[in-house]
Amino acid sequence: MLARVVENVYWLSRYLERAENTARIIGVNTNLLLDLPGGIAPGWLPLVDISGNRAEFDASNKATKGEERDVVNFLIADNANPGSICRSLAAARENARTLREILPAEAWELLNEFFAEFNKDLSAGINKRTRFDFLKRVVITLQTIAGMLDGTMNRNDAHTFSTLGRNLERADMTSRIVDVRSAQLLPAETPELRPFETVQWMSVLKSLSGYQMYRLKMRSRVKRADVLQFLLRDDEFPRSCQFCLAQLEGSLKPLPRSEGVLDVLEGATKFIQRAPLATLDQPGLHDLIDNIQLHISNVHSRLAEIYFPSGEISGVQRMNGQSQSQRQTSLTFR
Repeated sequence: MLARVVENVYWLSRYLERAENTARIIGVNTNLLLDLPGGIAPGWLPLVDISGNRAEFDASNKATKGEERDVVNFLIADNANPGSICRSLAAARENARTLREILPAEAWELLNEFFAEFNKDLSAGINKRTRFDFLKRVVITLQTIAGMLDGTMNRNDAHTFSTLGRNLERADMTSRIVDVRSAQLLPAETPELRPFETVQWMSVLKSLSGYQMYRLKMRSRVKRADVLQFLLRDDEFPRSCQFCLAQLEGSLKPLPRSEGVLDVLEGATKFIQRAPLATLDQPGLHDLIDNIQLHISNVHSRLAEIYFPSGEISGVQRMNGQSQSQRQTSLTFR
């Protein structure tokens, strides 16, 4: 199979996963507004930092102070933001359009229809009263498309690189959602806010559809150290970083010339396994997440170096003069 084909499949899965998880990140903050008492409101600018696009936000919102509507619009509907849901869906659709000969027709049709529906209903995503249902529809539709791809594609190189893209993006985005806590959504660590720390961690679990699975696995109340263990190091939960890296390893082993990527991947896995999760303070957790994202970026770079066309930037891959690899680097390195 041509390298440009598997590269486009890889990025199709990354963009779909990125759009879904960006919706999840916004949902974390939106749900906290409902769960926290009056007078305590989570900040919104940390979400921009988590997405890795603070410079773009500051450039396009010079006259604002990072208020809720500005941040939500930037993350959902801003075409100038390379990590917005709108841009991710547009890039996913364009990649899928070039792959119609090898993709299930139902998946392409659903993505194409949803892209039009999404752009038509953008105002519902910005509006506070309708945002929850809008984001829920984004997550469910993209999960459906991912299920179609996984459930009906032939088990060939295209499916392998689709799996690689989905799990690499998922590991990165799971780490970012965990970083919501270390980025201090609440204004400050004060005694009166401590009773609501559990509410925050429950919101993080729910944003990853992991609350029920956490309770089944841990069989205890929600605690910071246990949540970190579950989301970063659990080997059974499909959205934990360690599980995603294990899936990457399984997909890479049958591929030729995969030894270099596997070596880098092993370094990322060992770093997560050795992290002292139980003793990390908030700055330490933030540094840990930064390092996890560096490891994930290194896995991507090695993968692209070995399997994707060197120096080739097609119309599908070009966005504001940046290749997809360059754009991913800007999203990963804050």
